[in-house]
Amino acid sequence: MPTRTLVEDLVDAGHILFHEGVLDAFGHVSARHPDGERFLMSRSMAPVQAGAGDILAFGLDGEPADAQGRKVFLERHIHAALYRARPEVRAVVHSHSPALIPFGVVSGAALRPVCHMSGFLVHGAPVFDIADVAGDGSDMLIRDRRLGDALAAAMGGATIVLMRGHGVTVAADSVEKAVYCAVYAQANARLVLDAARLGGEIRYLTAAEGLAAEHANDGQIGRAWDLWRRAARQATAGLR
Repeated sequence: MPTRTLVEDLVDAGHILFHEGVLDAFGHVSARHPDGERFLMSRSMAPVQAGAGDILAFGLDGEPADAQGRKVFLERHIHAALYRARPEVRAVVHSHSPALIPFGVVSGAALRPVCHMSGFLVHGAPVFDIADVAGDGSDMLIRDRRLGDALAAAMGGATIVLMRGHGVTVAADSVEKAVYCAVYAQANARLVLDAARLGGEIRYLTAAEGLAAEHANDGQIGRAWDLWRRAARQATAGLR
């Protein structure tokens, strides 16, 4: 059985990501089950409205263990594929962040860290184009195992993968870090777009700076998590 704390963290993660403007009615967040062979995610609903009773267990094939007739997310295969491909991944966030989508649709654009808070982007932000796998007539959704595996392959060992014309997926070794990276990937994208309007060449973090910043920030994620969780619980109490 998953621990009560993990379920609470997963619920809080959805609420935080809504409160921080990363998720809205759409998108989802999951956590690997302690047994390593399953993952937890809510039934199909707006993440900010999910409670502990809405959390379901899924196999690594993407199928729910016992949905009891409840609807599940179409794109659960994003999560299943990443948990299969990367044993170190403990949490996954999928969003449709408008600030990040431009970096997946403009040729030659690259999402690189411009701020120390987003040092994790030094590992790259590859672009997955579903048309390369499903042709040019898909609905852009990761609906099955084949598409999930293709997404995971495109992501490789990066923390984030941009999905052309769709959104972004983040994978990390904890729920807290996945939330942190989803928030600061979006913040970094906005900073790059703001900087570009000033003209001139943008000076990004070097590889060494990005790695050093990521290491420093990893020790401080709990501070952000505690603040965001408290604010989200206060702000979203009436939405459930």
